[in-house]
Amino acid sequence: MPSHLIALDVDGTVVDYDGRMSASTHQVLSELGAAGHHLVVSTGRALPGAMEVVRALDLTTGFVVCSNGSVVVRLDPELENGWEMHHVVSFDPKDALQRMHEALPTALFLVEDPDLHRWASGDFPPGELAESDTLDIVSFDELLEKRATRIVMREVNGSAEEFAEAVDRLGLHEVSYSIGWSNWLDIAPDGVSKASALELVEAELGIDHELTVAAGDGLNDREMLGWAHHSIVMGQAKEELKELGTVVAPSVADDGLARELIDYFDLDSGLLDGTGSIDTTET
Repeated sequence: MPSHLIALDVDGTVVDYDGRMSASTHQVLSELGAAGHHLVVSTGRALPGAMEVVRALDLTTGFVVCSNGSVVVRLDPELENGWEMHHVVSFDPKDALQRMHEALPTALFLVEDPDLHRWASGDFPPGELAESDTLDIVSFDELLEKRATRIVMREVNGSAEEFAEAVDRLGLHEVSYSIGWSNWLDIAPDGVSKASALELVEAELGIDHELTVAAGDGLNDREMLGWAHHSIVMGQAKEELKELGTVVAPSVADDGLARELIDYFDLDSGLLDGTGSIDTTET
């Protein structure tokens, strides 16, 4: 079988919401990597969080899409850190941040700059940011002076409905944004998404588009799932996302990714026999 590009969302797809990857998922992805397919971690996480999964999968070459497509990293074991920046898109976050702050003044705000440093207006709840992320707490006014590859608004209090209504009032037309789980808003430069980054990776790898596969479960996966030739939507995803899928997999709790990849690539179903899980935050 020719080499495919397999784009993998992380949270809710490769790992559960506690950051654990099932043994079956690890076995299936390892089998596909050994067969010469290109596994591309494609996540809203910043690079440190993405690298937790890269290390868990023992990936040493290829590409990683981070920050919802604003950052693409090339893996190379010959490099000092094992990776280098390949493509970065940034924007001036001042106007968006000011409007967001007016709509939800009690929210937490985070800016990731082109050097992958993260600046926040306050501490995020435990476990929401990868422990290895570099994070400095600064005043909101200082955030306005940064250059951003991505900004985040996180409202710890209030309902999901209230949060969504506040986002609707923002009128953010100059950027790309998606509402994630738990009152979380991700914003990237206009036109930037996991799909736009994966187009670059596809060209670098010389992969025919008919050989692209993507899997995801969140609204920030919308463009990626629409872009891929074969798209796998996880069973716990919202209905509007499931409409984009070539197939709808069982949930992440039921090894949906592993099951659908076994079916699509005609792998040995015995790969599902793995027991236990891997805590990717400890790799």
